[in-house]
Amino acid sequence: MQLNRLLVSKKELKSLGIPYSLSHIARLEKAGKFPQRVRLGACRVAWSYEEICEWVNQRIAQRDPAS
Repeated sequence: MQLNRLLVSKKELKSLGIPYSLSHIARLEKAGKFPQRVRLGACRVAWSYEEICEWVNQRIAQRDPAS
């Protein structure tokens, strides 16, 4: 299974540790500060699992800069 092909639903974002509301996620996306959603259909969106994990890792790296 290729991780770059896995998608995360809105509900699954919370289980991955993303504590934001959907409206805040939309604001972050618009500002280029969160991975862009993938439109799957008229009423369904998801995010790339790999991009979400990378985004989380970047936040951790900012918190723990190399000495």
